[in-house]
Amino acid sequence: MTSTATSTDAARRPLRADAQRNYERLIESARATFTELGGDAPLEEVARRAEVGIGTLYRHFPNRLDLLETVYREDVDRLATLGRTLVEELDPWDAMEAWLEEFSAYAATKRILLQEIVAVAGKDAAVFTHSRAVITETAQHVIGGAQRAGVVRTDIDVTDVTRLVGGCTMMPGADAEQQRRMLRLVLDGLRPPS
Repeated sequence: MTSTATSTDAARRPLRADAQRNYERLIESARATFTELGGDAPLEEVARRAEVGIGTLYRHFPNRLDLLETVYREDVDRLATLGRTLVEELDPWDAMEAWLEEFSAYAATKRILLQEIVAVAGKDAAVFTHSRAVITETAQHVIGGAQRAGVVRTDIDVTDVTRLVGGCTMMPGADAEQQRRMLRLVLDGLRPPS
């Protein structure tokens, strides 16, 4: 089965201002609702929290998979934009640290969406191919930049870092504070030997 959000995104025409606001509210509501209640949360709850009717939700997202994939894709694209911004505005270590903090938060919530998308579209859905490519490219830019600046050890691959940070978020029972502590340990391990 192929991903539907890709074709939906490509065919999407510019929206009226009110429709665009509703679209953005639905995305934010879906992100919060799925994070809190799981990927199988009722779409009626997503619409209620966005303060729109269920018909408005279905006009933007004809089915659950469209909504799940759109949230997933937008989160990845937002991480990529953030990575570019951080590299432009901060020194290499601070840019990497800030990006990995956001990546950690993303990784903690994405697995909820991932499970639902895999259940419907399969593990080879186009949204996953897109996401892997974007995350890898952004990690190369942010973490690779820190390596080139000499503030991160060069004997690691950037995918080692993203897998390690992502893996830390998947530990059962780990709360946000523990995840922050584990990220600190990862960051300490990235510094080159003095």
